[in-house]
Amino acid sequence: MDISQGPRSVLRHPGYLNFAASRVFSSLAFQSIGIAMGWMIYDQTHSAFALGLVGLCQFLPMAALTFVVGHVADRFDRRRIGLICQLIEAVTALVLAVATWQQWLTPAGILAAVTVLGAVVAFERPTMAALLPNIVPASLLQKAVATSTSLMQTALIVGPSLGGLLYGLDPVAPFAVAALLFAVASFNVISIRMQWAPSKREPVTLASVFAGVSFIRSRPVMLGTISLDLFAVLLGGATALLPMFARDILHAGPWGLGFLRAAPAIGALAMSIVLARRPLESNVGRKMLAAVAVFGLATIVFSLSTNIVLSVAALLVVGASDTVSVVVRSSLVQLLTPDEMRGRVSAVNSLFIGTSNQLGEFESGMMAAALGPVATGLVGGLGTIAVVLLWMRLFPALTKVKTLQG
Repeated sequence: MDISQGPRSVLRHPGYLNFAASRVFSSLAFQSIGIAMGWMIYDQTHSAFALGLVGLCQFLPMAALTFVVGHVADRFDRRRIGLICQLIEAVTALVLAVATWQQWLTPAGILAAVTVLGAVVAFERPTMAALLPNIVPASLLQKAVATSTSLMQTALIVGPSLGGLLYGLDPVAPFAVAALLFAVASFNVISIRMQWAPSKREPVTLASVFAGVSFIRSRPVMLGTISLDLFAVLLGGATALLPMFARDILHAGPWGLGFLRAAPAIGALAMSIVLARRPLESNVGRKMLAAVAVFGLATIVFSLSTNIVLSVAALLVVGASDTVSVVVRSSLVQLLTPDEMRGRVSAVNSLFIGTSNQLGEFESGMMAAALGPVATGLVGGLGTIAVVLLWMRLFPALTKVKTLQG
């Protein structure tokens, strides 16, 4: 196979197209209902604390299930796990549609649904991440990750705008459409063709359950990469407060919120297309550290902006810079991990991602309740830059990573 063709060679690979399609449809669905739930809960409560609780309700089940999830992903058919997750998500979205139609949906009901989805995502995310190396060879993995990221970022662009538009037409619509999209994604998952059979599984022991943590701790490059992303996004999570910025600072409605939510994805899409066509080939570690520092600077600009055009521009940079870290982290985790441990290592990686994203939303909500959204974003952006400087000293091996070739 001619891998010089870039993302096209990956899309032609047996099984990958269904894998990518399942991620795209699932992402579209999540973004659609995410916009609706975020707007509804803030519209009903006018509370930064309530927005923070959304992130906490996503994080807690993920944290509680991490080690169970990893072992499940390493012992059972990963496609079947993905199918079950998509079907549960479809049913949850359908219940939300009915509850909204009947006007039963309260903030407590939204948080309950978020908790259910958080538990399902805890299984889905590491399972699908561990499945990818069974579909494409190591030589194509970085391109596969970058191509998958670009396709998902396209969904992240369309999804928020779609969710805002559908919500403006009818609050029931985002949930109904999401249920359909989850159903389509479930069909794609079960249709995936695996090219490499999973390796022999270990018996269940306490040591094997926690083996993912031990594996990551023993590899400074992997630990440094994952933890850098964790603290950078945890501190720089001002985008979790987008409903507050949209309504109270930029004075935009659901439509404006949809564009703000889509902006990081547009930036991420542009960067992921570049990385899919021109993979990082030299000084990967230094480029990742620089990208995270740019992420912090862009967060500061967004937090201080009172102009929606400048805010969108800053969020474009946030998305583009974050994508570099995502591709490097995802590629390293899969390339450095043997298949029989990929589920457990991916589960720990997902916990780090969930901590940075969902717990970051809770942290941002709590800080915004005390300091306001602008100060929260400013502190977070400065904190992100400080983390980059600190990690260069704590993990000097990061600066020495040159390539991501398999």
